[in-house]
Amino acid sequence: MSDVRRPARALGKGLDSLLPRVTASAPAMPEETTGKPMEVPVGEIDRNPFQTRTHFDEKLLDELAASITANGVVQPILVRPLPNGRFQLIAGERRWLASQKAGKETIPAFLRQVSDEQAMEITIIENLQRADLNPMEQAKAFDRLSREFGMTQEQMAYRVGQPRSSISNFLRLLKLPESVQAKVSSGVLSFGHAKTLLVLESPADAEQAANKILALSLSVRQAETYVQNLLHPDWPPKKEAPEPTPIDPNVREAQERLQRALGLRVRIEDKDGRGRVIIEYARLEDFDAVMEKIVGD
Repeated sequence: MSDVRRPARALGKGLDSLLPRVTASAPAMPEETTGKPMEVPVGEIDRNPFQTRTHFDEKLLDELAASITANGVVQPILVRPLPNGRFQLIAGERRWLASQKAGKETIPAFLRQVSDEQAMEITIIENLQRADLNPMEQAKAFDRLSREFGMTQEQMAYRVGQPRSSISNFLRLLKLPESVQAKVSSGVLSFGHAKTLLVLESPADAEQAANKILALSLSVRQAETYVQNLLHPDWPPKKEAPEPTPIDPNVREAQERLQRALGLRVRIEDKDGRGRVIIEYARLEDFDAVMEKIVGD
């Protein structure tokens, strides 16, 4: 199991403080902009150009669309008016996409008059607080908050409700080679495994170690030992950790198939046809998804 857990939480004061309501000095808008949601045509909303997420699970979108068909959109989205009469999405892209799948003509939305900078900041923080971003998406979101808004790690930690040390660990992932970052983004390499590679200064060493970890299906603890042995090959002189036994190619293929099917890291421990299958998950949502795939509702 990954050593990072992000319990589901409601939006904190950080996001709400970024949502200025339309004042008398702002351009004249419908009465709904004063705080009540209004029904906005789905086709008149443009996608958020500041969106942090790069991937939306189609199966989860289909499930949300089915829920919206049955119950409607429970929580309004956030949009801002554009000069051309259309609207631009600020927060709630999953609800907007699912509403399109559900064939909805309108969607409840709060209208807010915000600048490009405010819209970008709101989007990033809303995603960090509520969405299931992968570790690299989180790292890049924190990096944008630091570079483009000058936020300190303490300020980011307060806004998204995470310890400052977690923010630091995510940002450090950006030091890894692009090839290793891609493995973390895809879920093949876990956050815990990626952290063990950060002590390797050479990008080539980090990439080689990542490939070794995957080839031998090392646990995080085993990966830490392996990396420490790379850094200190002569210590301890008489008690060096033995080289992990390479796994059978058929077992490795089965692992990879399960990982692709479940979207999670899987380890198979096999000996003469007997063993166990270990599925690692970082969030309760991942566990629920595995349960649904294996045993159904």
